[in-house]
Amino acid sequence: EVQLVESGGGVVRVGESLTLSCVITGFTYDDYVIAWFRRVPGKEREAVSAMWRLNHRATYADSVKGRFTISMDNAKNTVYLQMNSLSPEDTAVYYCAVGSGPWHEDDFDYWGQGTQVIVSS
Repeated sequence: EVQLVESGGGVVRVGESLTLSCVITGFTYDDYVIAWFRRVPGKEREAVSAMWRLNHRATYADSVKGRFTISMDNAKNTVYLQMNSLSPEDTAVYYCAVGSGPWHEDDFDYWGQGTQVIVSS
């Protein structure tokens, strides 16, 4: 059974940083894309960042470019999202997902349960 478990969400102030983690278990393929999405109530879920597992090539949404960094520890099957200079607009539930990717949510087959990030002003 494939499981993705996110952690690291919380409440922070504007300008502060937060690192999310996602542990992947039960996924036997080596060539896949792992991505972070977020959803704000009343809005569609949007892709934030994605990384190819084999070469660690990363891509970012324009709204987070230069502030967020995705990384992966292949040995631990864990992907991270380092979020700096957070703003209230980053408040959302963040999800990690695994699939062929690289960007549209329909191209991801497995999802975590989500972790809430709240940025207070």
